[in-house]
Amino acid sequence: MAESYFLINLFIIRIMRFFLTFLISLSGFCQFYGQAVQETASPNYIRTISFTGENTENPGNPIILLGGTLQLSFDDIIGDEADYYYTVEHYNFDWTPSQLSKNEYMDGFDDLRITNYTNAYNTLQPYTHYELSIPNNRTKALKVSGNYLLKIFNANRELVFSRKFMVYENFAQVSAQVKRSRDLEFINEKQVVNFSINSPDFILKNPENNVRVLLMQNYNLKSAILDLKPQYTIASELIYKYDAESAFWGGNEFLQFDDKDLRATTADIASVELDELYHHYLYTDRTRNGNPYTYNPDLNGGFVVRSYPAENSDIEAEYVWVHFQLKNYDPIGKSQLHLYGGFNNFQLDESTQLRYNEETGYYECARLFKQGYYNYKYVLLDENGQLDEGFISGNFDETENTYTILAYYHAPGARYDRLIGVGSANSKNITN
Repeated sequence: MAESYFLINLFIIRIMRFFLTFLISLSGFCQFYGQAVQETASPNYIRTISFTGENTENPGNPIILLGGTLQLSFDDIIGDEADYYYTVEHYNFDWTPSQLSKNEYMDGFDDLRITNYTNAYNTLQPYTHYELSIPNNRTKALKVSGNYLLKIFNANRELVFSRKFMVYENFAQVSAQVKRSRDLEFINEKQVVNFSINSPDFILKNPENNVRVLLMQNYNLKSAILDLKPQYTIASELIYKYDAESAFWGGNEFLQFDDKDLRATTADIASVELDELYHHYLYTDRTRNGNPYTYNPDLNGGFVVRSYPAENSDIEAEYVWVHFQLKNYDPIGKSQLHLYGGFNNFQLDESTQLRYNEETGYYECARLFKQGYYNYKYVLLDENGQLDEGFISGNFDETENTYTILAYYHAPGARYDRLIGVGSANSKNITN
């Protein structure tokens, strides 16, 4: 009798242990699949990542039409012809993994080696230049719209860097206008995006819950506004006429430098020195916050690789140490000042941080750039990790900015979020 009682207890304990292990595993599973994916920043030896689609103005997170082409290029400045591999993954609107299997969203294969690479020619800095085009003869097509992540691995299958991109379908027309803020406190500093989504031939069921939107300024995903609800509907058109909820700081025009000619000083470059590599010293920049707005044409944070008189800038352009100086008298306490731009997809890291030089009285930074034309600005990262783009540059409602609106739809019973339309607007046509 005692032996039977012992066996029953042992059986119950094993059952409880099994269910406890199952629940822990299930909890980890749900936590993993409920977590939004983040881009992995590239290490210092990976430089000049350009990731574009049909719109080459955006070298960071391209938006392409279903059936369109992606172009990725980057340099490895170790220059040893290392092997790199790529994978493509599909995600929901909130960047959690979708429920689709790979063969449901992709025709062909991934986890393949990038075979198109060339060593630099006649440069002081050795590097290997890599190029990848999707679709190709192995990765033949992306079959569905939505959010995607391109991952680049080394030969040891370690993740080197990743970049987000979006694929859309033309099921809805997205129209947008840029207006000044209705809040008088910010009327001269903020820009408000009003937009509508119209789908006369595609019924959007329960749009308040199933339609989700993303607003992006100057192709910068890191400062995007997410998930506004339609305020009302007119026939098949969803109307979004928010003020504060869809407002962006106007910012200021980007600064720029052009170092396509290695040995020449320009309106941007004060002096040139040659050591192991070329060093370009830019003219001292000053705080623009509080100064009147001045129009200056820019690429809204973008960059273009070019070298004169090279025939192929991809492999003949030199790498140059570019030196920045900022004159700023406003106290920043424990905050940090950084360079900011599309040259590294608006990423803040050690290479972008400016440090105060007590001898000169300036904030200074030196960063390695491939020859070309680059936009940049200075931003403040406060001690709480909050980014203030206007601390040095100021904010102006006259600033020329490009806005992109992405409309997603999750059909009832569907297993992924479709990107059904993309719209854009520019603040040069701003109205009251």
